[in-house]
Amino acid sequence: MTPEAVERYFAAVNTEDWDAIRGVFAPDAELRTVGAPTRRGRNEIAAHFPQVLAALPVHHDEVTRVVVADTVVLVEIHFSGRTTEGRTVEFDAVDVFDLTDDGTTIATLSTWYDTAAVARQVRAT
Repeated sequence: MTPEAVERYFAAVNTEDWDAIRGVFAPDAELRTVGAPTRRGRNEIAAHFPQVLAALPVHHDEVTRVVVADTVVLVEIHFSGRTTEGRTVEFDAVDVFDLTDDGTTIATLSTWYDTAAVARQVRAT
């Protein structure tokens, strides 16, 4: 069973509800994304998502597997999207969520995917 905080995270990302994304993270949370600086705090994390998804106005994270171990949640996803130029972008990723002790918010999120392959898809001519 997927913890509610993780479900709220994916719902917010998929609907571009950046106010909701802010609320799903703990005040001092960290977002660690491959190839990017660590984002710290709710506001910095919430500001990251619209920036990184600006080139992908159509996007969806499809959860394909969830593994829960206490307050650690590993989620495999399949990302599908379309660039502003109409190119298809698809890749698989792994998100590792560390929830707060009470499990209600995300303390740390680390995302793992092939950044070079994604960059090639986004920038393809």
